[in-house]
Order: sequence, then structure tokens, then C-alpha cells
Amino acid sequence: MGIGFESARLCRAYGANVMICARGAAELEDAAATLTADDAEGAVAHLRADVGDRRDVDAAFEAFVERFGRCDGLIHAAGVYGPIGPVTDVDPDAWWDAVRINLFGTFLVARAAAQRMNATGGGRIVLFSGGGASTPFPNYTAYASSKVAVVRFAETIAEELAPAIEVNTIAPGFVATRLHDQTLAAGERAAGSFLEKTKAALASGGVSATVGAEAAAFLVSDAAKGITGKFVAAPYDDYRAWPAQLEALRGSELFTLRRVLPRERGLDWQ
Repeated sequence: MGIGFESARLCRAYGANVMICARGAAELEDAAATLTADDAEGAVAHLRADVGDRRDVDAAFEAFVERFGRCDGLIHAAGVYGPIGPVTDVDPDAWWDAVRINLFGTFLVARAAAQRMNATGGGRIVLFSGGGASTPFPNYTAYASSKVAVVRFAETIAEELAPAIEVNTIAPGFVATRLHDQTLAAGERAAGSFLEKTKAALASGGVSATVGAEAAAFLVSDAAKGITGKFVAAPYDDYRAWPAQLEALRGSELFTLRRVLPRERGLDWQ
């Protein structure tokens, strides 16, 4: 659904063999039917999988390799909000389950992809971050903590896997998906000021899922060769121009998570 579906649609439109995976069997079948409606080449596959289950993840990659021969690219867009509310009120088990899906699931999928890519000469991995990765996100601690961890995870494995495998993350902006139903249901006490922001963004239509999907399709393609370890804000960054700036990007703190020192803001006390 949403960004994941749009990413698959665009990658297929650009000529890639595509496999989509999701937990919801009915939604997965619907998405697969839409993607394969005009697919005369049999280049779209689908398989139900839970990204938080290692067996499911390995089975998905094995099925892809058996069908298409090799895996050159991964776009991972699975994610949940988890419990919404003050840290003193949220259920610890629900909090941990959100981290399992958002962070541990990302680890499992990226790990499985990297294993296959290392065996066949390399590839590209694109992971989705979200709200709370670059700024605090009160009352959404499970989501914010796991999504900022995804960015640092990507930056770290980008160095581990270089140069054969390139890894980047994307912040897609406020995309109007069913994820936001949780905020509306939580109400003001749990969601805080984000409730009104959500209502306003939904009323305006939010950011199209295609915005993040276009960034993902670009970063997983040969056009993005040399870009790795970066955190892309899809609605704002001119990422298509980055291949011309590889020298400036390589090894720099541009488009990364970092700590700001006082002297970098004209202060003289440290």
C-alpha cells in the first residue's frame, strides 16, 4: 500500500523485475493484481511476509532469487506508529513491538538483501525513515526512536558494505495513509499537538506517495551510483542532482545525522 506500492509500480515501469511483500494477505493480493494487470512479461511476483520474522524474510529473498535469478535492489517501506501517548502511559509491550517491526524488521530485510548482493557483485538498498528521525516527535516515542535508528543503521552499514552495496534512507514527508487513523483515534490527550497537524495535513491531501517512491526508484537505480549513507528528505532535496556532486558528498556530513557544536553557530564557549 501507499509508498511501497508506488515504489513497486515505478520500478516496474522503469523495467525492473519486482516482488512485493506485506503481512496483509488481502491487500497484498489486490496490489499484486493491479501491478500484474498489464504485465505480459511475468516480471511481478508477490509473497506474504512479516518483516519482523527472519524465516519470512529469508523465504521472500529465496523466492525472488528462484524467480528472477538475482537481487540488485531493495526498497523497504514497512512501518507502524506503535502506541501513541506520553511515555509514562504507553504500553511497554506495544512499544517494543513497534520497534521490532520498524527497526528489527529493517535489520532483517537489509541483512538478507546484503547477503545476496554480496554474493552477486553488489546492489543498492533504500530504507524509509519517517517522523522523529530529524526532530523530536512527542507522544510517538516508539515510532520516532525506531525511525531515527533506521537512519543511523543505514549510515553504519553503508560504510560496512561499501563499495559494492550502497545504502540510503528516505523521509517521504506527510503521506496520507491509513497510518494516520491511529492519530485521529488517539485524540488530543494521547497525540498532543500532532492531532491538529494531522487533521490539517489530511485536509490538504498531504504529500503524494509518489514523491517518496520516485526518490526510492531513483536511489535503487544505476543513476544513483556513488550516493551512499545519505538521508534524503524526498519533498525537499534535489537528489537527482547529487550524482554531479559526488566529491562534495563523499565522506562529508551533508545529509546525515550529526551533532551541532556551538562554534558552528558562531558561539565561543565550546
